[in-house]
Amino acid sequence: MSSLEKNIKPYSKAIVKLLKAPIESSASLWETVNNYQTEIQEYVSLMGLELMVKKDDGFAYLRQFEDSDGNTLGLISRRQVGYEITIILVVLRQSLEEFDSNPAQFDVNEKYISRSNIKEELELFLEAGYNELKFQKELDGYINKIVELGYLKEVSKTDSEVIYKIHRIIKEKVTLDVLKEFKNKLQHYVESV
Repeated sequence: MSSLEKNIKPYSKAIVKLLKAPIESSASLWETVNNYQTEIQEYVSLMGLELMVKKDDGFAYLRQFEDSDGNTLGLISRRQVGYEITIILVVLRQSLEEFDSNPAQFDVNEKYISRSNIKEELELFLEAGYNELKFQKELDGYINKIVELGYLKEVSKTDSEVIYKIHRIIKEKVTLDVLKEFKNKLQHYVESV
Protein backbone atom coordinates (compact mmCIF):
# COMPACT_ATOMS: atom_id res chain seq x y z
CA MET A 1 0.00 0.00 0.00
CA SER A 2 1.43 3.39 -1.04
CA SER A 3 1.65 6.49 1.15
CA LEU A 4 -1.15 8.05 -0.88
CA GLU A 5 -3.45 5.10 -0.29
CA LYS A 6 -2.63 5.03 3.44
CA ASN A 7 -3.20 8.74 4.00
CA ILE A 8 -6.11 9.52 1.72
CA LYS A 9 -9.48 10.14 3.35
CA PRO A 10 -12.91 9.74 1.75
CA TYR A 11 -13.16 13.54 1.59
CA SER A 12 -9.61 14.29 0.35
CA LYS A 13 -10.69 14.91 -3.26
CA ALA A 14 -13.37 17.31 -2.06
CA ILE A 15 -10.78 19.35 -0.12
CA VAL A 16 -8.47 19.50 -3.13
CA LYS A 17 -11.34 20.70 -5.34
CA LEU A 18 -12.46 23.28 -2.75
CA LEU A 19 -8.93 24.70 -2.61
CA LYS A 20 -9.24 25.39 -6.35
CA ALA A 21 -12.88 26.43 -6.80
CA PRO A 22 -16.37 26.16 -5.33
CA ILE A 23 -18.19 22.83 -5.56
CA GLU A 24 -21.68 23.07 -7.02
CA SER A 25 -24.60 20.87 -6.03
CA SER A 26 -24.54 19.30 -9.50
CA ALA A 27 -20.95 18.06 -9.00
CA SER A 28 -20.15 14.50 -8.01
CA LEU A 29 -18.31 15.72 -4.87
CA TRP A 30 -21.35 17.60 -3.50
CA GLU A 31 -22.53 14.61 -1.45
CA THR A 32 -19.02 14.11 -0.09
CA VAL A 33 -18.95 17.73 1.12
CA ASN A 34 -22.33 17.33 2.79
CA ASN A 35 -21.50 13.95 4.36
CA TYR A 36 -18.08 15.03 5.69
CA GLN A 37 -18.66 18.69 6.59
CA THR A 38 -17.25 18.33 10.11
CA GLU A 39 -14.13 16.46 8.99
CA ILE A 40 -13.48 18.88 6.12
CA GLN A 41 -13.93 21.86 8.45
CA GLU A 42 -11.52 20.39 11.01
CA TYR A 43 -8.90 19.81 8.31
CA VAL A 44 -9.13 23.18 6.54
CA SER A 45 -9.30 25.17 9.79
CA LEU A 46 -5.67 24.13 10.38
CA MET A 47 -4.87 26.22 7.28
CA GLY A 48 -6.89 29.23 8.40
CA LEU A 49 -9.90 28.37 6.25
CA GLU A 50 -13.59 27.90 6.88
CA LEU A 51 -15.93 25.63 4.92
CA MET A 52 -19.03 27.48 3.77
CA VAL A 53 -21.89 25.26 2.54
CA LYS A 54 -24.77 27.15 0.96
CA LYS A 55 -27.32 24.38 0.46
CA ASP A 56 -30.11 26.73 -0.61
CA ASP A 57 -27.88 28.29 -3.26
CA GLY A 58 -26.31 24.96 -4.24
CA PHE A 59 -22.58 25.44 -3.67
CA ALA A 60 -19.78 25.15 -1.14
CA TYR A 61 -16.53 27.09 -0.95
CA LEU A 62 -13.65 27.93 1.38
CA ARG A 63 -13.33 31.30 3.09
CA GLN A 64 -10.29 32.58 4.95
CA PHE A 65 -10.39 33.35 8.64
CA GLU A 66 -9.46 36.97 9.37
CA ASP A 67 -7.90 38.48 12.46
CA SER A 68 -9.24 41.70 14.04
CA ASP A 69 -7.27 43.76 11.50
CA GLY A 70 -8.65 41.83 8.50
CA ASN A 71 -5.41 39.90 7.89
CA THR A 72 -5.38 36.27 6.76
CA LEU A 73 -2.74 33.58 6.36
CA GLY A 74 -2.88 34.34 2.63
CA LEU A 75 -3.57 30.85 1.34
CA ILE A 76 -6.35 32.03 -0.93
CA SER A 77 -5.21 35.05 -2.90
CA ARG A 78 -7.37 38.13 -2.93
CA ARG A 79 -7.77 39.46 -6.41
CA GLN A 80 -7.94 43.13 -7.09
CA VAL A 81 -10.23 43.92 -9.99
CA GLY A 82 -10.41 47.13 -11.95
CA TYR A 83 -13.21 49.65 -12.22
CA GLU A 84 -14.78 48.04 -15.28
CA ILE A 85 -14.92 44.55 -13.80
CA THR A 86 -16.29 45.98 -10.56
CA ILE A 87 -19.14 47.62 -12.45
CA ILE A 88 -19.94 44.36 -14.25
CA LEU A 89 -19.91 42.43 -10.95
CA VAL A 90 -22.28 44.96 -9.38
CA VAL A 91 -24.60 44.75 -12.41
CA LEU A 92 -24.59 40.94 -12.24
CA ARG A 93 -25.22 40.97 -8.48
CA GLN A 94 -28.08 43.44 -8.87
CA SER A 95 -29.57 41.30 -11.62
CA LEU A 96 -29.40 38.24 -9.37
CA GLU A 97 -30.98 40.19 -6.50
CA GLU A 98 -33.88 41.30 -8.72
CA PHE A 99 -34.30 37.72 -9.96
CA ASP A 100 -34.42 36.34 -6.41
CA SER A 101 -36.91 39.04 -5.37
CA ASN A 102 -39.35 38.22 -8.17
CA PRO A 103 -42.02 35.83 -6.85
CA ALA A 104 -42.88 34.74 -10.39
CA GLN A 105 -39.45 33.08 -10.65
CA PHE A 106 -39.97 30.39 -7.98
CA ASP A 107 -39.95 27.52 -10.46
CA VAL A 108 -36.50 28.52 -11.74
CA ASN A 109 -33.48 28.59 -9.43
CA GLU A 110 -30.74 29.80 -11.79
CA LYS A 111 -30.32 33.27 -13.28
CA TYR A 112 -29.14 33.41 -16.88
CA ILE A 113 -27.99 36.51 -18.71
CA SER A 114 -26.85 37.13 -22.27
CA ARG A 115 -23.81 39.10 -23.30
CA SER A 116 -26.09 41.68 -24.95
CA ASN A 117 -28.10 42.04 -21.70
CA ILE A 118 -24.87 42.66 -19.79
CA LYS A 119 -23.95 45.34 -22.35
CA GLU A 120 -27.37 47.02 -22.03
CA GLU A 121 -27.20 47.05 -18.23
CA LEU A 122 -23.67 48.46 -18.24
CA GLU A 123 -24.57 51.40 -20.44
CA LEU A 124 -26.61 52.79 -17.52
CA PHE A 125 -23.52 52.85 -15.29
CA LEU A 126 -20.92 54.38 -17.57
CA GLU A 127 -19.82 57.81 -16.42
CA ALA A 128 -20.21 60.80 -18.70
CA GLY A 129 -17.08 61.20 -20.79
CA TYR A 130 -16.12 57.56 -20.28
CA ASN A 131 -14.60 56.03 -23.40
CA GLU A 132 -17.56 53.84 -24.33
CA LEU A 133 -16.07 52.66 -27.64
CA LYS A 134 -12.96 51.38 -25.84
CA PHE A 135 -15.15 49.77 -23.16
CA GLN A 136 -17.23 47.91 -25.79
CA LYS A 137 -14.08 46.65 -27.50
CA GLU A 138 -12.75 45.36 -24.19
CA LEU A 139 -16.07 44.00 -22.88
CA ASP A 140 -15.38 40.44 -24.03
CA GLY A 141 -12.09 40.48 -22.13
CA TYR A 142 -13.80 41.74 -18.98
CA ILE A 143 -16.49 39.08 -19.24
CA ASN A 144 -13.87 36.38 -19.83
CA LYS A 145 -12.07 37.53 -16.67
CA ILE A 146 -15.33 37.27 -14.71
CA VAL A 147 -15.83 33.74 -16.11
CA GLU A 148 -12.27 32.92 -15.02
CA LEU A 149 -13.00 34.28 -11.53
CA GLY A 150 -16.01 31.93 -11.35
CA TYR A 151 -18.87 34.43 -11.22
CA LEU A 152 -20.23 33.57 -14.67
CA LYS A 153 -20.44 30.24 -16.45
CA GLU A 154 -20.97 30.02 -20.20
CA VAL A 155 -23.95 27.76 -20.91
CA SER A 156 -24.57 28.34 -24.63
CA LYS A 157 -22.96 30.13 -27.51
CA THR A 158 -24.02 30.99 -31.04
CA ASP A 159 -22.41 33.22 -33.64
CA SER A 160 -24.45 36.18 -32.42
CA GLU A 161 -24.93 35.60 -28.66
CA VAL A 162 -23.46 34.02 -25.54
CA ILE A 163 -25.63 33.02 -22.56
CA TYR A 164 -24.14 32.83 -19.07
CA LYS A 165 -25.35 31.50 -15.74
CA ILE A 166 -24.66 33.88 -12.85
CA HIS A 167 -22.98 31.80 -10.16
CA ARG A 168 -24.55 32.40 -6.77
CA ILE A 169 -21.15 32.76 -5.10
CA ILE A 170 -21.33 36.35 -6.32
CA LYS A 171 -23.71 36.93 -3.38
CA GLU A 172 -20.86 36.09 -1.00
CA LYS A 173 -18.38 38.40 -2.69
CA VAL A 174 -20.64 41.30 -3.66
CA THR A 175 -22.86 41.66 -0.62
CA LEU A 176 -25.98 43.78 -0.25
CA ASP A 177 -23.84 46.29 1.68
CA VAL A 178 -21.51 46.59 -1.31
CA LEU A 179 -24.51 47.10 -3.60
CA LYS A 180 -25.90 49.79 -1.30
CA GLU A 181 -22.52 51.54 -1.12
CA PHE A 182 -22.20 51.48 -4.91
CA LYS A 183 -25.74 52.89 -5.34
CA ASN A 184 -24.95 55.66 -2.84
CA LYS A 185 -21.76 56.59 -4.71
CA LEU A 186 -23.69 56.56 -7.97
CA GLN A 187 -26.42 58.78 -6.46
CA HIS A 188 -23.81 61.27 -5.18
CA TYR A 189 -22.22 61.32 -8.63
CA VAL A 190 -25.59 61.95 -10.34
CA GLU A 191 -26.39 64.76 -7.90
CA SER A 192 -23.01 66.41 -8.51
CA VAL A 193 -23.45 66.50 -12.29
